[in-house]
Amino acid sequence: MEKEKILLYDGSFNGFLTCIFTAFEQKINVVGIQRKSQVQKGLFTETQTILTQVNKAKRVWNGISQRSNNAMKNIYFAFLSEANGIEQLLYSYIQRIVAKGSPNHIDLTDDLVFRINQLANMVSKKKNQMEAFMKFKVSIDGVHFIVIEPEFDILPLVSKHFRSNFSDRQWIIYDIKRNYGLYFDLHTIQLMSLDSKDIIVNTRPSNNHIQTGAINVIELWNTYFANNSIKSLISNKLHTHQLPKRRRKYLEDKEAV
Repeated sequence: MEKEKILLYDGSFNGFLTCIFTAFEQKINVVGIQRKSQVQKGLFTETQTILTQVNKAKRVWNGISQRSNNAMKNIYFAFLSEANGIEQLLYSYIQRIVAKGSPNHIDLTDDLVFRINQLANMVSKKKNQMEAFMKFKVSIDGVHFIVIEPEFDILPLVSKHFRSNFSDRQWIIYDIKRNYGLYFDLHTIQLMSLDSKDIIVNTRPSNNHIQTGAINVIELWNTYFANNSIKSLISNKLHTHQLPKRRRKYLEDKEAV
C-alpha cells in the first residue's frame, strides 16, 4: 500500500489544481492538502511540496469544465471560502466527479456534496452583499477606495461588477486581511499589494459581515499614496496566483487558469 502523504502548495488556486493533477498522475494516497504557510507542526505523515504549474492546473480545470459549469463554480467559490480543510474536501469532491463521469450523478444529499454547495452559496451571498452595499471613500488625490476585511476571499469575484458600474473613476478595493487589492485605472484592473507595515486599522470586524476599515482610513491612504506610486504597487505575480483566467475577464490578460 502506498504511503500516505500530505501535499503542500503555495495557497493559490492554480497551486491547488496542480496538487490535484499530481495526486491523480502519481496515484498518491492523499490524506491532506495544506498551504505551506499553514503547515501543522509535528506531523508524522510524509509531506510533498507541489510547485505550481499552470499547464497542469489548466488540464484539471478543463477536465472539470467538460463535466459541469456548475461544478466549476462550486469548486472555485468553495475554495475562496478558505474553510478549514477545504482543499481535502474539494479533492474528495473532484474524485467523485471523475469517478461518476458527471456531477449530475452525484448524490446531492451526500454530506460532502452538501458541504461544498453550502460553502459556495455562502461565498456567493457575501459577494452579492459587497456588490450591493459597499460605498467608496475618496482620497485627497481623487482616487476612490474601499478597505475591507471579509470572511471570505471575495475580491476575485467582484471585479466585473465594479468595473461595469464604476468605470468613470479610478478606484481601489483593498482586502487588508489578505493584503492585496484591485486597482482600476479607467482602462484595466490590476492587482496590487501594499507593505503590510503600512496597513493600520483601529477597529476589526466583530461579526461575519463585510466591513470597511478604520475611522482614520482616509488619512492613512492619503498619507500612503502621497509617498508611493500606485504603479509601483502593481503585482504581476498576483495575477497568476490569485485569479483563474476564467474568473477575471475584466483583468489584464495574464497567463493563468
